[in-house]
Amino acid sequence: MSSADETPRSLFVVGLRNAHAMEKEAIAMMERQIASIEKYPEMKAKLEAHLQETHGQHQRLDRILDELGEDRSAFKDMAMNLMGNVNALTASMADDAILKSTFANFAFENFETAAYKSLIRMAELDGHTAAIPLLEQSLSEELAMARWIDEHVDDVTTRYVTVSHAGHDASL
Repeated sequence: MSSADETPRSLFVVGLRNAHAMEKEAIAMMERQIASIEKYPEMKAKLEAHLQETHGQHQRLDRILDELGEDRSAFKDMAMNLMGNVNALTASMADDAILKSTFANFAFENFETAAYKSLIRMAELDGHTAAIPLLEQSLSEELAMARWIDEHVDDVTTRYVTVSHAGHDASL
């Protein structure tokens, strides 16, 4: 299909499917981090709370796709999951895995924020106003998580350097 054939609705559906895959990957990524994070209890607790929010975001995307009579993209879900597994494996082998995970989480939260802003605009252009409050709720949760990570990068870094400098294992 050429871009001239794309309708606001078809573009919105593609965006929703991409976001669905994105949230599925976010769930898998957080589950892997939560399972391995031991020495950073505040980060672990925040990830556990955000994991529950992310399940809700995934369900809201399901609801919107259902309302549109659209299916999910299994291929996109699988591709995002594969990319996340490779990234997690690489990061978990590093001595500074907590820092790399924190940076990756911050980048991913900002990516999700941009995706939800775009979806809200597409919903407006498509006239699918029922989706907007659901998308705005997800956007609010992503903004809050990105803000929390931003506010705690210094704390995580300080703890990592302090523990490492004392000769202890500061990894996850």
